[in-house]
Amino acid sequence: MEHATELHGMYRDVMRDASGPIIWDAGWRKNTIVGDCRRLLAAFMHGAPTGALGIQGLLVGAGLDAWDLPPGIPPAPATQAALVDAHPFTLPRTSLQLSYLTGSTVSGIPTNRLQILAHLGPNTPSWPDSNHPSAVLREFGLVAQLDSTPVLVNYVRHTAIAKDPSSSLDRTIVLVF
Repeated sequence: MEHATELHGMYRDVMRDASGPIIWDAGWRKNTIVGDCRRLLAAFMHGAPTGALGIQGLLVGAGLDAWDLPPGIPPAPATQAALVDAHPFTLPRTSLQLSYLTGSTVSGIPTNRLQILAHLGPNTPSWPDSNHPSAVLREFGLVAQLDSTPVLVNYVRHTAIAKDPSSSLDRTIVLVF
């Protein structure tokens, strides 16, 4: 008997310097599928009206400086409804590349695996600003829309990534349904 795979996600961050070579690769890590993702899936399956829209963007936040100190980063709860950063940067859907996967191969037809590629190029986000004293990233989340309201569907807290103005960060997220 074949068993269904539990809904889960993973991500990988790769930092490149201004000329392109990789200067850091975090490897693949788990992320948290939050409760609103399940509500969004139920709305799609129910045939919800146009108030339910899939991924609308990637939010990137500074998180908390305290996460850099012992005891470290607290686990992300499945009840997480927003980033801890009250003023996150949003990379819109038009800047994301979404693809279905069969294994690790891009598929032209829908599968149970969705890959989201996000590229945060030089000066993205444009921090420091009035809400962010530095360009340190510690959290991200995918946002969708349910009943015309933005909802968090995927969330990660991670070790601090100091992104200088000339570097690029390539974030790959895979959701398995």
